[in-house]
Order: sequence, then C-alpha cells, then structure tokens
Amino acid sequence: MLIRISRIAALFLALAWAGCTNDPYPDADKGRKVLYTSFSEVPKTLDPAVSYTTSEHVITGNVYDTLLEYHYLERPYKLIAGLAEAVPEPEALPDGGQRYRFRIRPGVRFHDDICFGARSPGQRSREVTAQDFAFQFARLADPAINSPVASSFVQVKGFQAFAKRLADLRKADPAFVKQAAHVQYAKAGGIEGVVAASDRDLEIVLTEANAQILYWFAMPFTTPIAWEAVAYYDGREGRPNFADHVVGTGPFRLAVYDKQLRYVLAKNPTWYGLRDEAASAPGVAFPSNIDPADVAAKRIDPAYAGRRMPFLDRVNFARERENIPRFNKFLQGYYDDGGIIKESFDAIVQGDRLSPDMAKRGMRLDREVEPSIFYIGFNMNDPVLGSKGGERSRKLRQAMSLVVDTETFLQLFLNGRGVPAQSPLPPGLFGYDANYRNPFRQPDQAKAKRLLAEAGYANGIDPATQAPLKLTFDMGNTSAQSLLESEFLVGAWRGLGLNVEIAATTYNQFQDKVRRGAYQIFRWGWNADFPDPENFLFLLECSNAQANSNGPNTANFCNDGFDQRYRAMKDMPNNETRLRLVKEMLAITEAERPWIELFHVEDFTLSHAWLINSKPMGLSYPAFKYKDVDPGMRERLIAQWNEPVRWPLALLVIGVIALAVPAVRTYYRERT
Repeated sequence: MLIRISRIAALFLALAWAGCTNDPYPDADKGRKVLYTSFSEVPKTLDPAVSYTTSEHVITGNVYDTLLEYHYLERPYKLIAGLAEAVPEPEALPDGGQRYRFRIRPGVRFHDDICFGARSPGQRSREVTAQDFAFQFARLADPAINSPVASSFVQVKGFQAFAKRLADLRKADPAFVKQAAHVQYAKAGGIEGVVAASDRDLEIVLTEANAQILYWFAMPFTTPIAWEAVAYYDGREGRPNFADHVVGTGPFRLAVYDKQLRYVLAKNPTWYGLRDEAASAPGVAFPSNIDPADVAAKRIDPAYAGRRMPFLDRVNFARERENIPRFNKFLQGYYDDGGIIKESFDAIVQGDRLSPDMAKRGMRLDREVEPSIFYIGFNMNDPVLGSKGGERSRKLRQAMSLVVDTETFLQLFLNGRGVPAQSPLPPGLFGYDANYRNPFRQPDQAKAKRLLAEAGYANGIDPATQAPLKLTFDMGNTSAQSLLESEFLVGAWRGLGLNVEIAATTYNQFQDKVRRGAYQIFRWGWNADFPDPENFLFLLECSNAQANSNGPNTANFCNDGFDQRYRAMKDMPNNETRLRLVKEMLAITEAERPWIELFHVEDFTLSHAWLINSKPMGLSYPAFKYKDVDPGMRERLIAQWNEPVRWPLALLVIGVIALAVPAVRTYYRERT
C-alpha cells in the first residue's frame, strides 16, 4: 500500500513538473511565425468609411489595401504605389479642376468569404474592379453612414450633389430605403467625379487643385469595398454587421474577432503580392534603400531587402486592461513589443539608453516624437463653457488653460516622455515653430485668477448659485492610471475654486456621450493620418464639428476667421502664403482656447531581439507585413527567463506522503 501511494505521488509530481509553466500560448504555435502583441481599447467599428481610431486602424490598416502607401523606411514620409501601379500625377483641367488617373494592379482579389456565394452559389471571392472604389466613395458621401471624413472629399466633383440626391430619394420613397445600398447608389446616379473608366482604370476629378488629396488614398477610407459584403453582413438572421466583419484585400485577413478579448490576423493566401508578377511591386518587396543608422540600431535587417512580404503567419492580439500586467508579460517574453510603465522606467532606461540588464537581454529601445497631439477640449456648444457665452466663457477657458502644468504632468505620469504642446501642430510638420510659446500655456495662477474674476467667477464662485461653479470632466477610460491623471488635471481647476467632477466611463460609452453632445470637458488625442498641418487644423474646422457631421472636431469649435483661413490654406503647397495663414489660425486658437494643448508624445518602444524590421512609423500606418520574428530565439529565451520554481511543488508532494503514511499505518493497526 505504501509503495502504491509513493508511486501515485511520483506520477503526480512528474505530471505537475512537466506542466509547471505559465506560458499562455499553445504548443501548436511553437516554431511558427506568430507576432504576439496586445490592445486595451475595444474597437467600435471596422467599417473603413467610419473607423477613425488607432485601436481600429491597427486592424483595418492591415486587412484593407489602399491605392497608395507610405514608404516604410524613408523620412520625410514618401508616398509609393500600393494597389495602383504608380503614384499618379495631377492633370490640370480647363475649368480649373484637376484629374488623377489610377491604374489598378491585375489579380487583386477580395478575401475568401461566403458573402460572394449569396447570389452565386459556390463563389468565394472575386477580382477587385474600379467600380469597387466608386462604391466606397459613394459610401463616404452617404449621409446615412455619416463618415467622419466626408468633408475631406467635397472637392470631388459631384460628391455633395450625390449625397443630396440620395437623401432626397430616401425621403420621397420609403421603399427606396429598403433596397440594397449599391442599388440605391446606382439609382441616385453615382458621383460625377469618381469614374470607373474600365475594370482597372479609376479617375478622380476635383473641382479645384488639391495638393493633399493623394494622402487620402493611402488610408483605408478609400479602400475598395465589395457591395456583396455590405449587402450580406446586415446583422440579420444571425449574421454580423459589416462593421464587425472584414472582407478586405490586404496581406492579412481577420481570422478571429472576439473584440472584448482577442483578435487574430492571419496571412492572406490570396493576396495579390503572392503572385509572381507582383513580387517586385513597391508594396510587396521589402525596401532596398535601407538607412545604415537603422541597421546599426538593429531596427532593420538588410538581408530582407527585396524579399517578398509578408513574413508573418499570424498576428495575435490579446486584451490587457491594465499597464502593469501587460508590461510584466512583455518582460517574460510573452509579448514581442511594448511600452514602458512609469513604475519601471528608471530601471529600464538610464539616461537615453537601455539599462545594462535590459541590454543583456537583447532588447531594443526606440524613441521618436510622434506627429500627434494630446489635449483637453471644451464642448463649444456648452452654454457655460462654449461660444454662446462670449467673452465670459472665453476668459473662463483661458483661466483654466493657465493652470494646467504640462511639464509636471509629464514628469509625474510619463517620466518626461513628451514635448509640451504650444499649438495643435507637432514637431516635424510645416508651420511648427520650436521657439513659439503660447501665452495661455505657461502656468500662471495669479493671471488665471484675474481672468476668472473678469469672467464673473471670482474665486470660482458661480453668481447664479453662490456656490463653486460646477463643471464635468468626461473621460473614456476607467483605469487607475487614467483616473490619477484626471485627478491631477481637475485638481488644478479646483485650485481656482471651481467644482469640477470626473465622469469616467468606458471608451465606447464616452464616444456615445460625444455623439449626443452630453459633455463639457474632455481629454482627447490625435495621431497624424498624413504629414501635413491640414491634418491637425481640420480638427477645429466647423464643417467637421461632431455636432454638425459626426466629424473629428470634438470641441465643436466654429470660428469664421479660422474657417476662412483653413479653406484657403488646406489645398495649398507649402509656401510663405500658407505659412502666414497657418500662423493666423494658430493665433485664433491661442485666444479662443477651444483646446488646452497638453503634449506631443515621445514614444519609447521596447522590442525583443527576435522581433525583426520594427521601425517606429509615427503615422498610424499598417506595418505588420514588414515585420518578422525568429520563433526559435523567442522560445529559447522565454524558457531561460521563465524557469519554473518547482521546489514548492515537490515539498507539497513530500508533505502529502508524510501525512498519508501515518494514516495508512493507523488504518492497518485498527484492522489487525
């Protein structure tokens, strides 16, 4: 009996010993080219006509191809051909307009999907045509879709006229609305300036010259969309909505989408880049003009020059709600890249480089000031804080701006990783002035109190209630870190005597509040879509106001002087006239204070030695097709860094045996 117990215990110990690991990934992934990363914000929509957040673009940008792309390695940023065979040159038209002609690559196919078999049984895909781009442009103009970037295409000839015809037809005939979108668009006549001249020839006609329009063809907004996918994925009979089901053309397809927990991008076996004739295309072959500095920093492996992409089999995203668990998993090797949490910053970074311990692990540190802006915004439609309050509200906003100390905020919460913002424009963009100092962004408590008194709120008291003026600061993040940051900001305003309450909700709930206009003060951020001041200043242009068009102007700022200058500036090439207009616009935002500019992020990115070809892009840009991993190195190092501590288990088994032996002896004594 004792021998039997010891054998059972030994077997238990052996099994437990073998399984004593905290590796979260299945054995089936061993040796495979899988990149492991994480996300925190749940995507709201994957519809490329609507999707406009970084958390969404990390998916849409990799599953939806575009006519143009950015060169992965060159700085300043350079456009290259994607689905188009070449970057088109503008053609001047006699009426002052402009035409761009795109020749679409042959053999571009949509991801395999059952939607194509709804009307043609057995069909799983089809080739992309110019009409699929025209269909997406019609979706951008469709008032029912309410694309946040519709105003960026008003110079496309007939864009607004099509939107009006479509709305009128829907209003006049309820039966019209019940028809499929592509049928409605055809009956509305299409957009005059979007011409499918043939299956592979697309023409875009503008009413006036626009030097920036090509940037929009490097974003998923203008990707080709299959009408079959929109018609089939309608949320009925158990089918998901199109916003949650991707049918793209990109190098990856969305294989798993459990958006609350995880999603998986898998290599697309039907991607056009895998065809022999496309092997040398700019968006298919890894760039050959590699900067020696990138090689020296071990960002880029020159052996990849000219090789066909993508290199990864899959990209696995796991949701991490808190920064500390995410960072700890990165240190264990379970995520291939990651940021640095505040609590560990001094242990990871010493001076401007990695600590010796981290360097020994082969980790790489990349630093880059991103073309981004983080800011506090005021809802300019609010009766207390907004435009209708006139000078009183303006001075209230100015006072609140004067007490937000960005330098201290950066040191307390981001280890100084950021450049204090003086205007909406980040470093590196035309119009940015490193010497400019915004007078309302230099902390000055005394001046703030004077302005508050001039606004009629001396010591923060609302004369209507004889109590501290009550305001609400909305935030779309309930994490402990975000709450601490918000308390710091709100504390500055409470120091003026104001009663500012924090209303914390989930990101999606916050977006819903913004859409309803049910907010006063908020904190927001923006990463550049393309490297031009227009891509930041349009965030404050009236036609882009959230209340007007569901646009990205979340502050609902409307100022005639700003808007007039914006319209004159936005399509200009960079010259002295454009620079003057930009400076005049910044002077308006300086005085009006729709935003309290906080900082431009300096991104510190850590990556493990097995992650190859990972160069910071700055722009919100799809980069997974350029990256690779060495799974063998990863497995060796993870095993080395995560050797299980087994002695407690052995001690437990010995203890069990020690307790069992007397019990067994007693059992037999009582029976003899």
